[in-house]
Amino acid sequence: MPDFNIEVKGGLYNLLSAIPVEVKAPGRKTVGIMVDANDDQQARWQALADRLGKVDVALPGDLAPSWTIIEGSHEVNRPRIGVWLMPDNVSPGELEDFIAGMIPQDDPVWPLSCEYIDGIPEPRKFSEKKVRRAEVHAWLATRREPRRMGEAIRTQDLDVGEDTCRRLVEWLRQLFTDPGS
Repeated sequence: MPDFNIEVKGGLYNLLSAIPVEVKAPGRKTVGIMVDANDDQQARWQALADRLGKVDVALPGDLAPSWTIIEGSHEVNRPRIGVWLMPDNVSPGELEDFIAGMIPQDDPVWPLSCEYIDGIPEPRKFSEKKVRRAEVHAWLATRREPRRMGEAIRTQDLDVGEDTCRRLVEWLRQLFTDPGS
């Protein structure tokens, strides 16, 4: 896997605001943009297209079901740019939907975690849109040592061979591997 740095922007507004700075950073070869699709992946895609358009980067009109990579240009000092909408570039959702897809299908605790969250009486402290997030975190809390999502990947609690995970890894490889090497 090629080396790259991850910068958490802390929400969509901050991410959109940072795009011109990141794309125009001197010497920058590659910019990867990963953001939750939430309820409307087309609206999220359009928000990214609008912001990238302000720095003369044209996203395709429609979100590709696999991934998006726009080649850079040395002539205009523009980096290669990749876009991935969580969970899978096709579905509405967020990071936790991606992680839920990596929980082994035969895991006996996953249905119990979902049942637990479903049984929390109203009024809940989380919205209906965040049920999947609560289910994933309930499941993570049951590990031998409760962990964060990234740690669950490293400790092999999650199935990294799942199709969407493999596609994400391939997108990262293609995006951050220098095409000239």
